[in-house]
Amino acid sequence: MQQVRQFRTASILTPIFTALEVVMGVLIPYVTSWIIDRGIMAGDMNKVYLFGALMLVMAFFSMLFGILSGRFSAYASSGFAYNLRNAMYENIQTFSFSNIDKYSSAGLITRMTTDVQSLQQAFQMLMRISVRAPLNLVFSVFMCMFINLKMSAIFLVALVILGTALYFIISRTVKLYAQVFRRYDDLNNTMQENITAIRVVKAFVREDFENKKFSKATEALYKLFVKTESLQALNHPIMMIVVYGCIIALSWFGAQFIVIGELTTGQLTSLFTYVMTILSSLMMLSMIFVNLTMSAASAKRVIEIIDEKADIANPLNDAVMEVQDGSIDFENVSFSYHPTKNESEAETSYAIRHINLHIDSGATIGIIGGTGSGKSSLATLVSRLYDATQGVVKVGGVDVRRYDLTTLREEVSMVLQNNVLFAGTILDNLRWGKEDATLEECKEACRMACADEFIDQMPEGYNTYIEQNGSNVSGGQKQRLCIARAFLKKPKILILDDSTSACDTSTDAKIQKAFREELPDMTKLIIAQRIQSVQFADRIIVMQSGQVTGFDTHENLLKSNTLYQEIYHIQTKDKGDFDH
Repeated sequence: MQQVRQFRTASILTPIFTALEVVMGVLIPYVTSWIIDRGIMAGDMNKVYLFGALMLVMAFFSMLFGILSGRFSAYASSGFAYNLRNAMYENIQTFSFSNIDKYSSAGLITRMTTDVQSLQQAFQMLMRISVRAPLNLVFSVFMCMFINLKMSAIFLVALVILGTALYFIISRTVKLYAQVFRRYDDLNNTMQENITAIRVVKAFVREDFENKKFSKATEALYKLFVKTESLQALNHPIMMIVVYGCIIALSWFGAQFIVIGELTTGQLTSLFTYVMTILSSLMMLSMIFVNLTMSAASAKRVIEIIDEKADIANPLNDAVMEVQDGSIDFENVSFSYHPTKNESEAETSYAIRHINLHIDSGATIGIIGGTGSGKSSLATLVSRLYDATQGVVKVGGVDVRRYDLTTLREEVSMVLQNNVLFAGTILDNLRWGKEDATLEECKEACRMACADEFIDQMPEGYNTYIEQNGSNVSGGQKQRLCIARAFLKKPKILILDDSTSACDTSTDAKIQKAFREELPDMTKLIIAQRIQSVQFADRIIVMQSGQVTGFDTHENLLKSNTLYQEIYHIQTKDKGDFDH
């Protein structure tokens, strides 16, 4: 696997040193039998000292090989996890919105944390325990047969009994562990949703409801773990029964063999050690099977992310590297978030349907309509955050699918409905729009977005620290900072998706004035709920149920468009809001 390649040497050395550690460990009990038989029983202290010194040397090398094995396995497994997380994260950055829609954000976090950690442990186990356990088992059985072939029959019977019991346990726990990871996703999703919306939770006094929801998710995970761990807990008592049975059998038959001279006291002592090694190795193997099966589920989830191909990618050949102007064309465009091949179902699933529009470069276009009318869906197609299901979207006279994605998105700046600020200073956030922007450029952008009004009042000004997601600024301040960030890019097309909804009418009017007077060559699409935010636009698109029902000036729409008249009447006569 590519993620292991740079740690190949450590991955090879780990099992080698583990095998050497096992060899030393397996030989030590045999040397112990020499000390007893040739030293203590024979009354020869020189042999006791000689074989004792040999044991110390072997124990030292066993420890040394164990340390080296642990060091290399830690290096390789940690590096493997590091590469996995990087590979996943880098691929996620290429995802289109439709790719992201397939996986919840909580699910992605689980895959990058819990699943990767599971794979890291499995990889380390594969290099060490998966080598140690089989070798210990094989070498110990060989030594038992070498010491006394008849006594080895006891181990073979024990192996069959323990192996059957472990198979019964493993076959059931494996299925349960597959469900555990799905519960982890549910738990993380509940937790993330609550933390993200904690202000709303407190505002509506829904703490008890959220606690119950979280408790339900944790209880489901708890029950699964109890069931799984209860099954696994059977391993230990079963092993103890088999071990004590072997010890009793060894003691009984071993005493008889010693009396008739077929076995020495030292050999019987070493057999006791080997029986423990054999049965513990078998127990380790059962753990390996369970953990590797768990990791197989994790591996599948991780590989899904690494192998996921972005639905939206750069053209394979002759990508257009320059946007000529800010003109926009929609040619019979329909779009669905969940496309289907069934034509009757497709028509009902479209967020927008059969859109035909031409927008001149430099024009200011308002887009208005009720919730779910398709305003945001229309705008996302311009910067190719999604691809049209049918028809063609053009920018600068060129199909957006022919552009290099970086080129297109550098020239189409979009302020989304959900304004996002990152942890860092105000300047850090503004320079997302232009990495090398000077302080003066940032101040100018903030002036046009009316953000300078509150920044200048902050003690540290533009060096004021913004908490994650802008939790220490108001909604209106966050919107103005996001608009200023978009201004800094100086794109050919600027899209504001309901981005002044949290601003007061006076500030909104100032921002609209800045659009008209200071950005005359930039094409501006202003999505809004308030007519006041779009009435000075060159033309206004009126949308209803995914279709364009009007595209004209404010004055003409008041005369000819029933829906626009209704919105205007509600907002100006009754001083209300519109949500059709």
